[in-house]
Amino acid sequence: MNDPAAAVTGLALDRADHLRADPDGLAPYMNWKARVLKLDGLEPVLTPARALEWGTLADCDPDAELLFLGLADGRGYFAAVPQGHSNGAARMSAPARAAMAALGADDLETFAMARSMVDWHARHRFCAQCGAPTQIAKGGWQRTCGSCKAEHFPRVDPVTIMLVECDGQLLLGRQPNFPGGFYSALAGFVEPGETIESAVRREVLEEAGVAVRDVSYCSSQAWPFPSQLMIGCHAFADDPAITIDTTELEDARWFTRQDVADAMAGRDSASFTPPPSMAIAHHLIRWWLAR
Repeated sequence: MNDPAAAVTGLALDRADHLRADPDGLAPYMNWKARVLKLDGLEPVLTPARALEWGTLADCDPDAELLFLGLADGRGYFAAVPQGHSNGAARMSAPARAAMAALGADDLETFAMARSMVDWHARHRFCAQCGAPTQIAKGGWQRTCGSCKAEHFPRVDPVTIMLVECDGQLLLGRQPNFPGGFYSALAGFVEPGETIESAVRREVLEEAGVAVRDVSYCSSQAWPFPSQLMIGCHAFADDPAITIDTTELEDARWFTRQDVADAMAGRDSASFTPPPSMAIAHHLIRWWLAR
């Protein structure tokens, strides 16, 4: 299967992992040429040209912890960890949605990396093992406890998001918090000890009562709300009967290829509103239509 075009790909920054544990190697990049990502809390700040806005080290609080994002054009790129605690907002705000819809692929991945990491640092200032304060380490890709010396690393939460097909129709659902008429691919977290394929089968069966087979991987997307990796998959079902788990979904139904085409084209005849263009579900659906 060819990968659908993912929404967040093509990072322009070199993450330069070799510099993270080398303070002497990183120091030459912390100069007047360095760039620091401007954030409004956890929200992106955009230029008039609808790109991420960058400041300099002079714009930062001198006591701020700095996260090393990577290198580009001979410059170091950083993000400052906000003071205090982060709310760790799991859902995308309206300003973030508007900004992400405007950003190009390179900026989207940079923002996804920075938001997830900055949020993680703001929420992990104390050791989960002994409760003592932690300090930033390895260019921001680790925190170390000053008391028990435990090392803490940023987490990524894998989530399967899947298109299920039966007799040429597509299974889509909606959660109660979705805008009116909005339908998307089913999704759910991968549980400990579970493979991606098992997670797809379990989630679809739990949420819609549909048994699936022939699970295949399509594409992935970093989704920084707060730190998810969306793993796009495709599967087939033989029985279209649906039994909705109303604690998870408000509705789930099968849509014909014409239904999906009308929705993606924004036609007046569309029977539902599809996911926005920056979401992997949008690109999975486009891939399915083009098959």
